[in-house]
Amino acid sequence: MPHPIVTETVHVGSVEIGGGRRFALIAGPCVIENDEHPFFMAEQIKAICEPLGIPYIFKASFDKANRTAIDGFRGPGLTHGLEILKGVRERVGIPVTTDVHEREQAGPIGEACDLLQIPAFLCRQTDLLLDAAATGKAVNIKKGQFLAPWDIAHAAEKAKSTGNPNVLVTERGTTFGYNNLVVDMRGFPIMRESGTPLVFDVTHSLQLPGGAGKSSGGQSRYIRDLAAAGVACGVDAIFMEVHDRPEHAKSDGPNSCPLEALAEILGRLVAIERALDMSGVP
Repeated sequence: MPHPIVTETVHVGSVEIGGGRRFALIAGPCVIENDEHPFFMAEQIKAICEPLGIPYIFKASFDKANRTAIDGFRGPGLTHGLEILKGVRERVGIPVTTDVHEREQAGPIGEACDLLQIPAFLCRQTDLLLDAAATGKAVNIKKGQFLAPWDIAHAAEKAKSTGNPNVLVTERGTTFGYNNLVVDMRGFPIMRESGTPLVFDVTHSLQLPGGAGKSSGGQSRYIRDLAAAGVACGVDAIFMEVHDRPEHAKSDGPNSCPLEALAEILGRLVAIERALDMSGVP
């Protein structure tokens, strides 16, 4: 059996990911819905993570540029959205992240956020990767649903070529067809072989793209199980969309983790991680 892979350490604001540390959590509502909701969610999730010793990074999108239908809610836009995210970072005292869709957005996002997230469908866009990494902030590259797990290493190398070592890669499922995604757990060790820390996007892996007609569906009932499998496989961070009222969420409600379920799920993940550490299982 090969020795367990210990990834590099990536710095995201005050949070360190990888290097054999406890898994971190990247979580929040899919999109910024209004001026107050992000602060409420960030404070609630932080309060759950702190007693469990889980490092936490808040995530919400200022613009959902890839909605299924033209009339889907997109968010407050770049300028106001970044003001809100910067406010969350300062008031709640946690690192924040959001998606970057265009090269021109990289600079402003780098000033307001600690981590720039590259959407899955844009993971091969070389100039976008280079501009995001050139901000000096950490970059999280989501593996395209169309990529083999070993191919994401090329995207990570593009970002690192700028001299910025703080790069993460994210598994978020592979296109299976007919509005469905699947996660191949063999991809976890493959994606970590280069030493780049791996994030497992649990909730987007349970998305049913376009599965609700004019919007995406989802299977949130499997969040607990997929998250447990990811931690058991040694991922460096867990990504979840979390909402206090998923049935009323303006984006990705069907695959979001209910806020009321988060403490139990995270407690279980910590127990799994501790059990593996105590047993000496790699």
